[in-house]
Amino acid sequence: MQARTMSLTEELVARCFRQVEDSGPDPHAAHLDDADYDAMLDALEPELPATEPVWLFGYGSLIWKPEIEHVEERVAVARGWHRSFCMNMTRWRGTREQPGLMMALDRGGQCKGVAFRLGDGDRRRQLDRLLRREVTLKPTSYHPRLLRLASDSGPLRALAFVINRNGTTYAGPLDEGEVVERLATSCGHWGSGADYLYNTVKNLEERGIHDTHLWRLQQLVAVRIAAS
Repeated sequence: MQARTMSLTEELVARCFRQVEDSGPDPHAAHLDDADYDAMLDALEPELPATEPVWLFGYGSLIWKPEIEHVEERVAVARGWHRSFCMNMTRWRGTREQPGLMMALDRGGQCKGVAFRLGDGDRRRQLDRLLRREVTLKPTSYHPRLLRLASDSGPLRALAFVINRNGTTYAGPLDEGEVVERLATSCGHWGSGADYLYNTVKNLEERGIHDTHLWRLQQLVAVRIAAS
């Protein structure tokens, strides 16, 4: 099958970049401490028996920037969850003055992504690293949750980070126009919203995963950037 050509190009993405100084953690936010992470790990461990491999489900930046040691990856589907640009970003890929958006798994629909199998080393250390990357605030933006996934090689269970609708960063359902505007104009010290969208769609397509919603968003964001 011939590869699709994205409307959102590297050249358009480059237009969105600007040098942004890291504002640092929000001084008014409550952050998780070592005791909080230990409690989360203690809660997860009984659900992850040593006889089973540990899988992690990636649906966004984990696919193109996993930053974890893994020994296998599989395309897999999580039913009952979908990708949603529902997280406010006032740091990383946005600022307090011009918030960006990032994706999370929210309830409903289905999501095709990539399951990564972690190595058989110290799983508590690996999980601790993952939790500290994905979960930082109280109340947390994400809930770590084990999901049942379907893949061509059979079913599996994988750890995923799903949105906490009561969390501090939950933006709620947004209309398409606002999502497009924020992705096309936001930028933080990690890069722009357009860059995040571009890399996610590009890496999904390279694995044969065509997300029709994200494909439409990249087309609309490309038009918005080109018009500015």
